[in-house]
Parts: sequence; structure tokens; C-alpha cells
Amino acid sequence: MTGKLNGSCFYHLSYFYIDCAVNTWRSSRGTMPERLTEMLMDTWTPLIILWITVLPSIYMAPMNQSQVLPSGSSTGLKRLNEEQRVLNRSKRGWVWNQMFVLEEFSGPEPILVGRLHTDLDPGSSKIKYILSGDGAGTIFVINDKTGDIHAMKRLDREEKAEYTLTAQAVDRDTNQPLEPPSEFIIKVQDINDNPPEFVDGPYHATVPEMSLVGTFVTKVTATDADDPVYGNSAKLVYSILEGQPYFSIEPHTAIIKTALPNMDREAKEEYFVVIQAKDMGGHMGGLSGTTTVTITLTDVNDNPPKFAQSLYHFSVMEDVALGEPIGRVKANDLDIGENAKSSYDIIEGDGMDIFEITTDAQTQDGIIRVRKPLDFETKKSYTLKVEAANTHIDPRFISGGPFKDTATVKIVVEDADEPPVFSSPTYLLEVHENAALNSVLGQVTAHDPDVSSSPIRFSIDRHTDLERQFNINAEDGKITLATPLDRETSTWHNITIVATETRNHSQVSRVPVAIKVLDVNDNAPEFASEHEAFLCENGKPGQVIQIVSAVDKDDPKNGHYFLYSLLPEMVNNPNFTIKKNEDNTLSILAKHSGFSRQKQEVYLLPIVISDSGNPPMSSTSTLTIRVCGCSSDGIVQSCNVEAYVLPIGLSMGALIAILACIILLLVIVVLFVTLRRHKNEPLIIKDDEDVRENIIRYDDEGGGEEDTEAFDIATLQNPDGINGFLPRKDIKPDLQFMPRQGLAPVPNGVDVDEFINVRLHEADNDPTAPPYDSIQIYGYEGKGSAAGSLSSLESSTSDSDQNFDYLSEWGPRFKRLGELYSVGESDKET
Repeated sequence: MTGKLNGSCFYHLSYFYIDCAVNTWRSSRGTMPERLTEMLMDTWTPLIILWITVLPSIYMAPMNQSQVLPSGSSTGLKRLNEEQRVLNRSKRGWVWNQMFVLEEFSGPEPILVGRLHTDLDPGSSKIKYILSGDGAGTIFVINDKTGDIHAMKRLDREEKAEYTLTAQAVDRDTNQPLEPPSEFIIKVQDINDNPPEFVDGPYHATVPEMSLVGTFVTKVTATDADDPVYGNSAKLVYSILEGQPYFSIEPHTAIIKTALPNMDREAKEEYFVVIQAKDMGGHMGGLSGTTTVTITLTDVNDNPPKFAQSLYHFSVMEDVALGEPIGRVKANDLDIGENAKSSYDIIEGDGMDIFEITTDAQTQDGIIRVRKPLDFETKKSYTLKVEAANTHIDPRFISGGPFKDTATVKIVVEDADEPPVFSSPTYLLEVHENAALNSVLGQVTAHDPDVSSSPIRFSIDRHTDLERQFNINAEDGKITLATPLDRETSTWHNITIVATETRNHSQVSRVPVAIKVLDVNDNAPEFASEHEAFLCENGKPGQVIQIVSAVDKDDPKNGHYFLYSLLPEMVNNPNFTIKKNEDNTLSILAKHSGFSRQKQEVYLLPIVISDSGNPPMSSTSTLTIRVCGCSSDGIVQSCNVEAYVLPIGLSMGALIAILACIILLLVIVVLFVTLRRHKNEPLIIKDDEDVRENIIRYDDEGGGEEDTEAFDIATLQNPDGINGFLPRKDIKPDLQFMPRQGLAPVPNGVDVDEFINVRLHEADNDPTAPPYDSIQIYGYEGKGSAAGSLSSLESSTSDSDQNFDYLSEWGPRFKRLGELYSVGESDKET
């Protein structure tokens, strides 16, 4: 089966397309919509035209001699030169390219997808076609005689767009392949069965207020699962269903823009827009999907600040501390965020150098504070003019007027006895952590601003120095060290110094003092954590076992730099070596391979870590290296020797589980035997009245078995009615049942034998009946028995002498019975 794709092959290929088109069109008539039929015809028409125009030129192509050589040709014809073999190619027996099937097609019969044919098929039905691959046998079925391929199920292109199958021609009798298998593709053609979807919706977008018409807002995107390259099933057109006339959308790009100018956020901040995407280019019959876009107008600075009042009055004691707020002013702004922020300033007045105004970042208030000490005796009132101005001005709205406002502030100073005043509102001191005790850290100063100028005494507020690490000289304010410092424990110490007038102890001033502890190299570096390395038995030499890092509690100015080394006696360690990394870490490497858990399971590697301080500090940390069994990928599987010794047996956990199950079974058996023993214990009869039988007495002797008139048969028929319910006394019943009701008395004409059988059946099925070992006696043996009575009870009451010698004549089986009765007679006579 060799040769080129000649005219005959192309004919078969074209025939396949025509056959597929015609059969598909025929099977779809009357079942598919008119538009679907037109789509199908549009698909196959170009192929038919191609076949008509190209077929003649191809069909007349000359054939090479190698194309028609049978498998049994002579040796001379088989010897082709190298050039011919390079130029010629094997003839393809299969004559198809691609096959197509329409998705979601559901006709009354399976769809004919295409027909496969080989040039080796003479039409004698000796060739069998075999199909394998995606969906072969379930979705696609081939006629092994004709090569027709049918689709048995509805196909969805969105689930699977194409199927790759393999076909082969074999001899029907021998099942031997006639040529190598060939692969082909069946593609599923798309129909418009999926609406557009906004996978990222609903959307949220923002646009500045007062934007011009056509300002970009956002872009939405809809997706259509249909084929974008086939027809218009995935060609989308966008439109706005809700949100006009404020916004518009470009039909093809889905870009949303503003449609109205000067939209004011202060009037309306949020807009709800509904967007529709429709396929088929927006034409009638297309599918559509919608999404929502919430558009929020962002603020721009288009409103100036405005003071709530034009005049403010404040009063302040002359002894107010510097920096203390004495009043607040507020300028309101309709804008929000950065656009509502305002800065306050004192632009006029006689106290511009005495007072200052700052902005509260949270409330946007203007806070008026005292910059310099006040003196009631010198000046008793001040008048200020403050201004509030926006900090962010939009040039587009500068023509709307000045974005600022002014107000007048009048401040009255009241007389007071002033406390001491420190020379600085705060103090910052620095000290090394190894400073000597009682060394001076710094000094604070204060004075009495009053004319009398009272002396000042200093002290430390011990609520801010609970550990009493610092002292202060009460006379001159020098702060000294009382206890050793440790920067690694606490870097900062914040204390408060109190200054008190000696003449008036109520006049007190306080000042914060921040003491920063400076670092010295007094800590040795160590491992950042407790490392435990795992070494694979199948590891390679030079393999990195573990990367460790070190930490140092100290804080050098130039950062940490560590030096790593092994102990002097471990420098020539035959198993491991170390390597310093550029990131200040250390790599542990294996020197050789062939580690074994049986030889040594754990290795200890001491490592010396030194810092670069002055003087340098060092410490020795030990790294534990455990030898483990690993997979070929280097994944640790087991590090225990037990797992190595028993690799193919049961693990320790499995053995423990089996032992626990055995113990549990033994406990269950012991409990079962114990319960059985308790259950089989004999009952203890406490009374002479306790018996195992329920006996019903009849006080009537009668005239014999044949006399049925001498006693009342109703007693036998309903004994419960005479004596009532007699419960057992030898056991305590678990449940109390009502006594069973007897049957209605039977007329005297009814056979008593039948009645007794009924009563017996009732007793057997009654849960309140006595136990199975109880005896129920019915004194009736039937009517007219010719054998007579065999009752031993009646025999014992007879006055006649009985001879049992005949029992010995009945054979060996009755010999022992005869001896017993003979003994009984002799005893009786005695």
C-alpha cells in the first residue's frame, strides 16, 4: 500500500465532503431551523466548488511506477536507485483530511459524519474497518464493512471541540492489518447555543465629578463560549439598558463614558448602570447577557471651606503650659477626603508670635496653642485673625472663587500663680548599656516665672520608673543611673521629671525625659533556631545537607557579619564540611556518600559562630545530623533504625494494632462466658408454694372417661374464668402483661379435642404464657379409645394387682423396665 495522493484519492476525499454535506442536509430537513440549514449549506458549498475546479488537473497527474508495484513484484523492479526512493513517498491508503459534525444536532437517526475508504478495498467485503481513539465505540461508531462513521450522541463543542481517532483496515478473515493505522480528526462545528456572560461582573467603577462628556469610566468584558472564528455566534454588541442619560457605552469596545457634563457628587454620588451584551452582532435572534456597573462619582475640590461663625472668644490662664490648646475653630467643607483638608494660619493680630494654630488631622479643626509664656501683668488680651484654606486646589475650578475663609479670635488672659517652667518641653538623653552606676546621664533645669522666684526641687515620677533605674538630684536636676542597663531588654526608657516650688507645693510642672540605651557588643551570636538536619543514605558528596543562620541580640551600626568555623579538633572532619554563604548563612555539606543508619544514626557537628564586634564574641552551637532513608527524589521517608531493619515486614504501629485487637477479642470472650454462667444458674425456690407447673384443679370425680355429663365441661373450656390469672412465683417477670383472654365458651356439642388444640396454639403464641418447661394438663384422652388408658396415675390408684412380668418377654429393650417394675412390686408388698 504505497503511493501518492493522486486524483483518485482526491476524488474520494471530495466525495466524502459531498456525501457528508448531502447526508447531513437530508437528515436535518424538517428538524433543523431554516437558519441552521443555511449555515450548513454555506459550509459545504466552497468545498464542492473546490472539487469541481481542482479535480481535473489533479486527476491527470502522472503516476510513478513505484505507486502501482504489488507486494510480489520481481527483484528487478524492487531495485530502485537512491534518488527515486528519496523523491517517492509511500502511498496513503486512507483518503480523508478532516471530518466535521454539527454540535447539538439531534435527528431521528445517528448522524453520518463521513466515510473511510482504502484503495485496497476491491468491494468484495474482505476488508474490515476498525476505529479507535476519542469516543470510538461510544460517541462515534464505524460500519466495519462500508467505513461509514456515525455520531451516536449529541455533541457540545464547548465541552470538546475535536476528537482524534485512529482507523485501520484489517483482513476480515485473518484479522491481520493490511496497512499501518492512520490518524484523523473529527471537528465539532459550532452553533449559537451559549449566551454572552460577564465573568467579572458585577462591576464597580469610579469617575471624577464634574467630568466632561466622553470621559472614560471603565470597560466591561463579556465572553461567549461559542466559536469566535465561525459565524457571528461570538460577535458581541454592547448597549445600556439602565443608566441613561448619564452614561453611554461604545457598542463594540464596551467602553463606558460619561454622557452628561457637570455631574455633582454633592447632589448624587452613586449611579446604577445595567449593561447588555448580545451576540450575532446584535441582530434579531441573538442571545444576550447582562451585568451591572455601580459607578461612584469621586470628589474633586469644587467647594471652598467656610467658618461656622465669624467671631470666636477664648480665655486662658497665664500659667498654661506651652503647647497646650486653648481653643478650636472649624471651617466646614462640603468636599471629602483630601479635597476637604484645610490648613489654618494666623494672618493678623497682636499675638502672632504668642499663639499658633495647627490642624487636627482627624477632625480638620484648627487648634490654637500657646507658643510663648503668657504674663497677665504684661498683657491681658489678644486679638487674632485666622484663615482656613484648602491644601489641594483644582486649577479647573479656581475661577469659582478663593478657596479659603477668615474669622476673628479674641483671647483673654486670666491671672494665676504660675508653676515652674522647664527650659525645654522635652529632653532626650543617651547612655551606653555598660555605663557605670551613679554616672550622670544628663540634667534638666526649671525656674519659677513669678516675681517671687521660689526655689525649685526636682523628683522622678516613680510611676514612670517602677524599677527605679534612675535617680535625680533634687537641687540641680542631674539624672544618674541607679541600676545596670541592658539594651537587649529595653532600648528606651521614658521617665517624667517633676519640678515643685518649695514655697507652694501645689505649683508643680512635669517634663518627659526619653533615655536611649546605646548598644555595646556584649552578646555572642547563636543559631536562629534549633536545627536538626536530615542526611539521605543515598546522598552524594558535596550535597548541601542544611543551611543554618545565626542571630545576635546586639545591634551594630554596620549590621551583623558572622564568622563560622569548626572546632579545632573537628577541622579535619571526615564526614562534613561547612561553607559560608553571601547572605551571612552557613551551608553544611557532606564530604562523601554511603552513610548508613546501621553504622551510625546520628552525627553531632559543633560549629563556632563569631561576630565582628569589638571585642568579638563567639559561641559554639551543635548541629544534630540524622541519617535517614530517602526516595530517589531525595524525599525523607524514615529516620528510624526499626524501619530499616523491617522494611518489608509489619511496622511497629501495625503490630501494636494487631495486639490490641487480640486483647479486645479475649476480653469479649471472657465477658461472654461470664454472662452465660450467670444465665444458667438454677432458680432458688423460696416457698413450698413455688412450683414450675401451673395446675388447674377440677373438684369433680365424674364417672370415668366416657362420662361427659358428670362434670361441667365449661371449666375445661375456660379455666381462667374460674381461678383467674395465676402468675408464676418462682421468677420475677421483667414486664407485666395482662392475662390472656380465653376464647368464648364452646357449646357442649363441639369436639373437645379440637378445642384443646386451639387452646394449645393460643398458649404457644401468648407472651404471658408460662415458660416452656411448665406443664399444662388437660384431663382428656379422646373418645372411644380401644387401647384404653396408659396413665400411670390412674394405674396407681387402682385396687387391682398388676403384673409386669410380660415386659421381660418383649425383648432386651424392655428387660430393664421389667426389672424396675418388679422391684416396685416387691417393695409394695414389703
